[in-house]
Amino acid sequence: MKLLIIIIFYFTSLLFGQNQNYTILISFDGFRWDYSLRGITPTIDSIKTNGVHAVSLRPVFPSKTFPNHTSIITGMYCDSHGIISNGFADTSGNWNSLSNISKTNNTDWYKGEALWETLKKNNINTACYFWPASDMNNPERRPDKYELYEHKRPYEQRIEGIINLLKLPYNERPKFLTLYFDATDTYGHNFGPNSDEINYSIKRLDSLINNLFNGFVNINLQDSVNVIIVSDHGMTEISPDKYINIGHILKGFDCIIQDYGPFMTINSADNNIDDIYTRLKENENHFKVYTKDNIPGYFHYSNDKNIYPLILSAELGWSLITDKNLKWLNTTKGNHGYNNNYIDMHGTFIAAGPDFKKGYKTGTIWNIDIYPLLCKLYGIAPNKNIDGKLERIEFILK
Repeated sequence: MKLLIIIIFYFTSLLFGQNQNYTILISFDGFRWDYSLRGITPTIDSIKTNGVHAVSLRPVFPSKTFPNHTSIITGMYCDSHGIISNGFADTSGNWNSLSNISKTNNTDWYKGEALWETLKKNNINTACYFWPASDMNNPERRPDKYELYEHKRPYEQRIEGIINLLKLPYNERPKFLTLYFDATDTYGHNFGPNSDEINYSIKRLDSLINNLFNGFVNINLQDSVNVIIVSDHGMTEISPDKYINIGHILKGFDCIIQDYGPFMTINSADNNIDDIYTRLKENENHFKVYTKDNIPGYFHYSNDKNIYPLILSAELGWSLITDKNLKWLNTTKGNHGYNNNYIDMHGTFIAAGPDFKKGYKTGTIWNIDIYPLLCKLYGIAPNKNIDGKLERIEFILK
C-alpha cells in the first residue's frame, strides 16, 4: 500500500508539478514601495500580517513597465531578455512598443523564457489575465489561457475572470495565473505620487484585493491559493522646471534619439558617436552619459545589440527632453525609468498563502529572483539562462 501511494504521488508530480496549490501573480503597475505604509490599505495590511512582505522590490534598469514585467516573468535583466524599453527599434529600424499590440506580440523580440512557457513544458496549466507578452503570436509560447489586453476593461471584470478560471473542472483549471491593474501608474503619472488622486487609486486597489479574497472563500479555495502582489517600478515627482534639453545641447549633430524623461539612448546617423559623447560629457549636469562599453555593470544594460551606443540617465526628478517633449513635460506630474537604485523607483512585494511564511518581513528583494522562486513553488527546474538567484529569495517560503 505504501509503495502504491509513492507511485501515485510520483506520477501526479509529473503531470501537475509537485505543488498542488494555486499561485496568482498580481501586478500593481507603479505601486511604489511605500504606498502600503500610508494607513489606507487594510486588506494589504492583513495580507502582510498573514504572509511575507519586503521593504521594497528592486526593479531592473530602466525602471519602466515593459522591461520590468518581462524581467519578473523571465528572471532576466533587460540586456538578457531583449525588452530594453517601453518602445525601441532594432538594428533594422523595426519598432517595438508596449502600446502597439501588432508589434508587441511578435515572438522575435523575446529572448527570455516566460514562466508560463516553463510551466507548460512541465504540463502545468497556466492563464494570464493580462501580462505583457502573454499574447505572443506563437501559441507554443503563450499561456494555456490568456486575454488580449484591453486597457479600459473594468477591474471587477478582471477579478471575476480569475475566479471563473478557478471554477473550471480540475483538469482544466490553471495552477498559475496573472492579473494586472494600471491604476497607480496612471494616477501617479497624471497627478504625482503624493496627490489625493494617487491615494484614491491605492485605496481602490486595496478594496479590489479584498473582493478577490472573498471570491476565494466563495469557491472554497481560500486555503489553497498563494497570492503574490508585485509592482514593476515606483514613481517620483517631476517638475516642468527641472529638465535638460538634449536636443539643444546636440544642435548641429545628426542624431537618432530614443526615449525621453528619466533616460534616453542616442545613436549617430553619420558615425560621429565619439563627438556626440564628448559634447554630452562637457554638458553633463543633472544627468550622466555612458557608452555601452563604460556603463557601470550594475545597470546590466550593455549586451543587447539593440541598445544604442550612448545611454543617458537623469538625476532623480529631472527630465531629459527635446523640443517635441515640452508639452509632455507640462502635463506630467510623476515619472519612473530612473536609475533602479533610487528608492523611489522601487516597487512592492507582498505574498501570502499556504507556501509562504507568516508575519515575515524582509529587506529589499530583486524582481529577477521571482521567476526562480515560482519555479521552486512548482517543484520544477528553471530556465538555465536566467540572471535571478533562488538563494536570494527562497527563505521567504515555509
